[in-house]
Amino acid sequence: VQLQASGGGLVQAGGSLRLSCAVSGISFSVVDMGWYRQAPGKQRELVARITRGHITNYADSVKGRFTISRDNAMNTVYLQMNDLKPEDTAVYYCNIMRSGYWGQGTQVTVSS
Repeated sequence: VQLQASGGGLVQAGGSLRLSCAVSGISFSVVDMGWYRQAPGKQRELVARITRGHITNYADSVKGRFTISRDNAMNTVYLQMNDLKPEDTAVYYCNIMRSGYWGQGTQVTVSS
């Protein structure tokens, strides 16, 4: 099983980024997927998740700004991040929920 995350970068506050996570080696359409983030000196936290039935949940800190989605034909989960804030700066990881499978992480840096 492999998860390949991409799309991070440096953006100014108020800007947008779209993260992608391509999954292989597993039946993608039947798993729930999540995006986590870890800022320096902080614990990894769940940002958003999407079930195989496309039900979504978000951390309070990103509600209304971030959108998680999935394309089962492409075996890919996305995280659209709008109105980014400096406190969103972190390494973002995709994860197959309730498994030990993680992507490699992609850095998101938001400048003020």
